Amino acid sequence: MRQVFAAFLLSAALPACFGGIAFGQSGYDPHKAFDPLFDSEAKTPYRSSNGAPGPAYWQNRADYQIDAQLDTGRNTLEATVRVTYTNNSPDQLPYLWLALDQNQLRKDSRGAKLSVAPPQFDGGFTIKSVDIIQHEKRTKGEYSIVDTRMQIRLPSPMKPRGDKLMIVVAYAFPIPPAGLARSGEVSTKNGMIYDIAQWYPRMEVYDDLVGWNTLPFLGPGEFYLEYGNFDCRVTVPADELVVGSGRLLNADRVLTAGDRRRLETARRSDSTVTIRDQADLLREARSREREPMRTWHFRMENARDVVWASSRAFLWDAARINLPGGKTAVAMAVYPTESALDTTWKRCTQYVKRSVEMFSRDWYPYPYEEAIAVGGPVGGMEYPAVIFGSWKASRKGMWIVANHEFGHEWFPMIVGSNERANAWMDEGFNTFIDIYATDEFNGGEFAPKRDGEYAPKGGNPAREIVPYLLSNESRPIISFADAIPGRSEHTLEYYKAALGLVLLREEILGRERFDYAFRNYIRAWAYRHPSPMDFFRFMNNASGEDLGWFWKGWFINTWTLDQAVDQVKYVQGDSAKGSLITVRNNGQLVMPLTVRIWEANGKVDTRSFPVEIWERSGEYTFQYNSTSRIDSVIVDPLEKLPDVDPANNRWVQAR
Repeated sequence: MRQVFAAFLLSAALPACFGGIAFGQSGYDPHKAFDPLFDSEAKTPYRSSNGAPGPAYWQNRADYQIDAQLDTGRNTLEATVRVTYTNNSPDQLPYLWLALDQNQLRKDSRGAKLSVAPPQFDGGFTIKSVDIIQHEKRTKGEYSIVDTRMQIRLPSPMKPRGDKLMIVVAYAFPIPPAGLARSGEVSTKNGMIYDIAQWYPRMEVYDDLVGWNTLPFLGPGEFYLEYGNFDCRVTVPADELVVGSGRLLNADRVLTAGDRRRLETARRSDSTVTIRDQADLLREARSREREPMRTWHFRMENARDVVWASSRAFLWDAARINLPGGKTAVAMAVYPTESALDTTWKRCTQYVKRSVEMFSRDWYPYPYEEAIAVGGPVGGMEYPAVIFGSWKASRKGMWIVANHEFGHEWFPMIVGSNERANAWMDEGFNTFIDIYATDEFNGGEFAPKRDGEYAPKGGNPAREIVPYLLSNESRPIISFADAIPGRSEHTLEYYKAALGLVLLREEILGRERFDYAFRNYIRAWAYRHPSPMDFFRFMNNASGEDLGWFWKGWFINTWTLDQAVDQVKYVQGDSAKGSLITVRNNGQLVMPLTVRIWEANGKVDTRSFPVEIWERSGEYTFQYNSTSRIDSVIVDPLEKLPDVDPANNRWVQAR
């Protein structure tokens, strides 16, 4: 580790000072770390001071009815969406904002202009009509489209606390090719695979924090969506299999008797059951001779989004998921023949099953009836009850796709944070729970779990993140997703954020206190919209600790940790009468202290100190009851902390 650290310091790109703290010298300011005014502003009735939703917490609602048809000849989708919007806020709303995320694929979009290479595909929504049905009166909608946002100006303002209206939008868009977006199409031996996401105008969130959340969709930042019910009818060529978010309501119309029988068997089986194999694909291909198109009808309740995928090439596997309280769901995987290998998608159903079971047991029960993994053109993306993964994923990459993307069912599908503003609250939290699931699955077959350009190749994650912490690319975790350089995206949003929670669980609070607080945070904010400060306050209150020093140092700022052994003295010059050991905190980040002491007589002892030793200054001296000469003293002996200068962690008696 010293060799890696030394080599990194030799890089000409590194400055001599980081965040105003001279490296290797004590510039520590205790008042900055333990700031009594941190999080001292008055709370509102909407969000309680304990981090939970307040007694007057409100949230608007969007319910959707969507009728869509996939035109495989022209590679387009045409649809009509009916949005029933409920204004539960205390405010009048004279206008509404909707997200048109497909517009990011226009050649003149903001996202395209920020791209290094000019886009070759010109996509986006074509809006055919907009109508407003308000208080039983239908009018032509007045609207304005700005990049990926559409503002609808209402004939009369929506009244507060429960007023409803319906927006009816007819639209179309071209399906993008693989690799451009979170939806797309790809050709396989037995036909095209279509992953369909961001496929309807979606309501932007209006909340008590900023009002309308209208950050543009540029690509890296993801989504912030309202909850509601979805009723979706999707019409596709008759020989295609469709999987989607929610319960399939017309299985008797679109599935064969054999499909339905085998699916019922899978619902009772812990082993993977084949629903459709290669022979079934050949039989199903004849169905177009009887009817050219079929409509699949899905219903999803209390969700923030829905997606679907369609292909005549899909093989189909399933197995039972065992949930807490004796409940069950079904894990499914669909993928092309090319992916039907034991090292790739043939294991995916079991990956989905075990991931959902572990997350449900440890954190919060999975709420949906199905958990579906789609092997297709999109490399890795998550939605309620459905994930998209590359049809070419294999071995550890296959596990990572299934485990990580289904971890997103908890963050942000259940806990509905704002991904575009606070990506770490879904990517970091999810990576955190992935770490423990990956350690457990099949005895650690694919462990350890890491993310990012700087991610360790196996070893000590706390020490191996140090080069990033000291680099010019280091950013605060709390940054807009689109403001984070691409090379740092995984390291910051995923790896550093997850490591912060690991430190909190393993080194600061302990597992029992952390798990109690974290589970209750999930429960309190399920299907709601927490902010970063809500999370910080909730963990403080539920754990009984003022963790402001940690939130400020690790998440809000780019402070670094540098604990050091300064000196060892003997009481009255006699080691048998005890020793005075002085340690220092040279960086601005503080952490609890662990010290290991070796005596000449062979005695080894370990002392632990709470973080409050740094409240008064960056220097702390404690008396150790030695009985012989001290040979050496080391701080953080197990290297659990991201100490940026391990060279000063050890004091050795001069010979």
